[in-house]
Amino acid sequence: MFRKILIANRGEIALRIIRTCKRLGVKTVAVYSEPDLESKHVTSSDEAYLVGAGPPSESYLNIEKIVKAAKESSVEAVHPGYGFLAENADFARACEESGFVFIGPSGKVLGNAANKFESKRFAKAAGVPVVPGANSEVQSAEEAVIEARKIGFPVLLKAAFGGGGRGMRIARTAKEQTTAHRSPNSCGTTRQGSASRRTRMFSPTQISENSRGDSVPGSRF
Repeated sequence: MFRKILIANRGEIALRIIRTCKRLGVKTVAVYSEPDLESKHVTSSDEAYLVGAGPPSESYLNIEKIVKAAKESSVEAVHPGYGFLAENADFARACEESGFVFIGPSGKVLGNAANKFESKRFAKAAGVPVVPGANSEVQSAEEAVIEARKIGFPVLLKAAFGGGGRGMRIARTAKEQTTAHRSPNSCGTTRQGSASRRTRMFSPTQISENSRGDSVPGSRF
């Protein structure tokens, strides 16, 4: 059991973790942006550290400042909650390299999961059934149609990297596939600032679930 952890999140997400930690006798360290100074998660934690201005990019997404706060507060582990940096491989690695336990999947697992093609190969190698789809980036609308016909309509066009669900398009015909691929909103932006697309089978009853791989079993509270 940890004695003290830092929670790299805010609001209700952070509060749920804080409440559980109190029941377990674990001290908590909150991080906050300037506008969140008097927020409930700040006043409910044992310690709190300012990590930047209002925009998330300057505070809750600022890996360097959050890791610095973890060092200054002498925590043993970092809990990302969900959202913000929870699925960021660079953040997980930064915590691990600084000697903290990252309560969640390892940096290696998150790195594999970030690239949908790599995560698909990773899953197949582990014997996990995967949804039929393109095995490499679809470069053009014509190529997208060819891949879609191999899979069978309807298909789903989505980002190959992190798109957060933005721009996913269902195509039931070749014409819809071409239109969806050429749309400027049909893909997410990758961490490198470029856009990659992939095509896969679509099922109206399909359910998506976050893949687990936590370094601490049962640690998501």
